[in-house]
Amino acid sequence: MPETPHGNGEETKSVTTSATEFKDLSKFVFKRILNVNSKTKFICAEGSLQDQEGSAVLVLEKKALDEQDLQALCTKSSELQKLFINDIFHKYNCYPDPHLNGLNATIIYPATEKLIQKYASQVIHIVEETPALYDSLTLPHILKTQNSLEWVYNILDHKSEQERIVFEDDDEKTGFVLLPDLKWDGVSVETLYLLAIIRRRDIKSLRDLTGEHLPLLKNIYQKGIKTIQDKYKLPKSRLRIYFHYQPSFYHLHIHFTSIQFEAPGTSVERGHLLSSVITNLEAYPFYYRDATLCFTLPEIDPLFAQYKAEGITDKAEL
Repeated sequence: MPETPHGNGEETKSVTTSATEFKDLSKFVFKRILNVNSKTKFICAEGSLQDQEGSAVLVLEKKALDEQDLQALCTKSSELQKLFINDIFHKYNCYPDPHLNGLNATIIYPATEKLIQKYASQVIHIVEETPALYDSLTLPHILKTQNSLEWVYNILDHKSEQERIVFEDDDEKTGFVLLPDLKWDGVSVETLYLLAIIRRRDIKSLRDLTGEHLPLLKNIYQKGIKTIQDKYKLPKSRLRIYFHYQPSFYHLHIHFTSIQFEAPGTSVERGHLLSSVITNLEAYPFYYRDATLCFTLPEIDPLFAQYKAEGITDKAEL
């Protein structure tokens, strides 16, 4: 499942702004399915908005159920239609009250071609990125193609989403804001997902971290854990705290999720636990500058062609 960006993250000339509020989905004009995942109950489509120029992306995902939902479902309002009965096994379609059958919906508009490609189902490869390859291929690509970070700065400057911030540290060197990721409904602790965004604007990703940044990382680790413990009653032992490499946007941020939630990007080729990053930097201050780091790269990404030209990757023959 593609990672849902917090904002559209891309500059555009469209007249519709990110402040547009949608009351329903009637204005979304379907074009094609980009991706679907039956396990996570996720579907993503490309389309457009009625009477508007440019493309749009619609992401729909089933909400997680909690104990209160289950109690509300076990009433006469949940209609059952029998599929079959075989011995002790009773199979039905269940049609609950519409208010208990909601979806998490994300609309991204305007959506550039690059963002649409990000959401499409893709053939991906693992790249072993040496420091030399980072300097010669990856970093120039990032600097040339990275998305706008204006939505990040809007949060840090209290121009947008101020009411969603659950914790804030104003220190210019070690400070950060902590707020819910768009993939979380803000209610179910089992699917808890928060994002810590640092105040500093000079650190793009894991690659830029050195021993100098240990106070920043430890501050986020300690205060993030305490905030979640106090507000959501979830202890450190039930949290997954990690970086993505490569990240979805190039302003350093850290993911806090419930260990029970199968969050995207937690696989071994992309996730890096914050506690391990701190340990590695304590052992060697330039660990991530000098390490070979793996990440996944879709064939449709222009960077794939550059790595292929260097003989690092080969396009799949399907």
